[in-house]
Amino acid sequence: MGSQAATTSVNETGWAASLRLGFEHARGKTVLRHREQRGPLAVQRTFHPEGDVCHLYLLHPPGGVVGGDRLEIEANLTDKSAALITTPGATKFYRSAGAQAKQIQNLAIDSGSMEWFPQENIFFPGARIQLSTTIHLNGDAHFIGWEINSLGRPTVGERFEQGEVDLRLRINRDQRPLLVDRLVITDIESQQGTATLRDCPVVATMLATTATSDELELARKIAQENPDANLGFTLVDGLLVGRYLGESTEKARNLFIQTWMAIRPSILGRDAVAPRIWAT
Repeated sequence: MGSQAATTSVNETGWAASLRLGFEHARGKTVLRHREQRGPLAVQRTFHPEGDVCHLYLLHPPGGVVGGDRLEIEANLTDKSAALITTPGATKFYRSAGAQAKQIQNLAIDSGSMEWFPQENIFFPGARIQLSTTIHLNGDAHFIGWEINSLGRPTVGERFEQGEVDLRLRINRDQRPLLVDRLVITDIESQQGTATLRDCPVVATMLATTATSDELELARKIAQENPDANLGFTLVDGLLVGRYLGESTEKARNLFIQTWMAIRPSILGRDAVAPRIWAT
């Protein structure tokens, strides 16, 4: 595994951290060939519980993001490589005294497959956050992933009453957009109403590429089996889009895991093998 030693960097108001990962297929399996990290972003050793697919856990040792922090994550997959990336726990974005925190994620897949399954983001009241995720697909590359966001901590009755959350999600294929999504939350009023979040503190999105009507039917069956969940799926130009609105990050994650287990065999040609860390 190629790597570059980590260095520590603190900007004027917070951490400046970056993590760049490069995967390639070698000797019958995907390996982490390149790792470059700066500041408090890291990875554990890789796992291969299903043979060729590389499972990897992203770590942020400080345990939370504060105003002024800037975290940059890049992951690049070369031809024929396959990686599943997740996190060991939720990412917490804490109240800011004024400075905005940024987390920028760029994922590039060149005719391989990436599964991107971070656990939930929790935005504490008063946080000022820009979370930007861009997925770049080339050729027949595959992507399955999700983003689960909690505005406050509904389990303890805490709501996101003030602050700013700017969520940006984009997926391109061969430099042409398949989806451009943006959601900005500034106060409790911006979460209310039927045209916004229906006063639901948890909002989540799931994406799967090269999907067909068969995968759409499988996903909608899961939604139908859970009529109490605000869960829906659409299919546009081969992109399966799932949306969840509700009160529980755990429910959102479990529903998305069920969907992934249902559609993975037909999209990627592999049965679903859950990362071991999800069982801890």
